[in-house]
Amino acid sequence: MNDRMLCPPECPIVPGYRAWDVPVGYVRKLAPAPTPSAPAVPPGGEGDVDETRRNVLKLVAVGGIIAAAGGGLVGGTLQYVSKPPLVGLSSYPKVQLMDLDGTALTATKVMNEYNVTTPSVLTFQYPLTNEPNFLINLAPPSGGSGGATNVVGGVGPQQSIVAFSAICQHLGCPAPAICFYPPGTCGQSFGKLDFYIHCSCHGSTYDVTNGAANLTGPAVIPLPQVVLEWDQSDDSLYATNMNGAAVNGHLNTLQGGYGVGATAQLSKQSPVIDCSFPSA
Repeated sequence: MNDRMLCPPECPIVPGYRAWDVPVGYVRKLAPAPTPSAPAVPPGGEGDVDETRRNVLKLVAVGGIIAAAGGGLVGGTLQYVSKPPLVGLSSYPKVQLMDLDGTALTATKVMNEYNVTTPSVLTFQYPLTNEPNFLINLAPPSGGSGGATNVVGGVGPQQSIVAFSAICQHLGCPAPAICFYPPGTCGQSFGKLDFYIHCSCHGSTYDVTNGAANLTGPAVIPLPQVVLEWDQSDDSLYATNMNGAAVNGHLNTLQGGYGVGATAQLSKQSPVIDCSFPSA
């Protein structure tokens, strides 16, 4: 065998010889034989490389980058879950009301087609598509009596056309579970008032002649009232604002849904009637 292939006495892989005290994962670079101009490099000097430590540091560095990126994603996701982006409007729009047939709703049409005795539930969405509101004409039928005119927030020739949120302020029951009860519907009256908005879910009742003030609980907050505008130049009707507390289910009446656009059309439903009123 060539002498150059023989292992020196220090060879760690030959039985019987002394093994080098090199830690696992520790790579030792063998320096060339010492010469007068290049002295030997002692163990642990610049010729030694701790490969295990190097690999660990690499893993820590890569893991830190991944964690930072992942943390950003997780943080962003958690932020989205805890505080979802709000949708809605920044201000109340002026929205033209449309009749059941899609034509412009005018005060004249309302006076001719609807009155305090109308049993149907008439609603329109405003200012968001998930916020229904009642449209009610409290005036008596032509040639009749009863009802009310010149009411709080009323518009039209007799100031009898009003609009209120169609979501109960107690636990959020929507129309038609909450609806307008025409005179004589239940035989229940409050003073001389025998027409009102009543919720069949838990019995809350609201005064349609006085800004939907509470007549019976358990609700203690009036229904938000839609501010209506009557343009006498063309007899058209508009929703322009909301008065009162936020619509039930919304932290802000302008947020929590999408805007209705430039127009809002009436829809009609059959009422759900329950003449159970909380005891005074």
